[in-house]
Amino acid sequence: MSAGSGRDDILKLWQAHQQAALPDVPHGSKGELFVLDDVLGGCVAFYLSDGGTVDQPRRAILEDYRADLGRLMSDLEPAAVAYFSRLNRLAGLLLATSPQSGEPGT
Repeated sequence: MSAGSGRDDILKLWQAHQQAALPDVPHGSKGELFVLDDVLGGCVAFYLSDGGTVDQPRRAILEDYRADLGRLMSDLEPAAVAYFSRLNRLAGLLLATSPQSGEPGT
């Protein structure tokens, strides 16, 4: 995947996400899910403002994010699954388009 196409995919998904309504989620996981939503928003904002990269601390946050989201997704209704699956895909794209520590460009 070229850097340009990854950035374009991230922009498209991010724009779609910003237009999506917050879904109903189980009360017990509502706070955690919406914090995860905010965390990803911060990572996307950093990526877009930092020239299309994610630094190592944010990579770790995104990896933890995906694990947390995976744990919570099984309790969600279809509309919420679609909403948070888009966020999970965004997290994966951010990780895929940003070099890991020790790779060229870091």
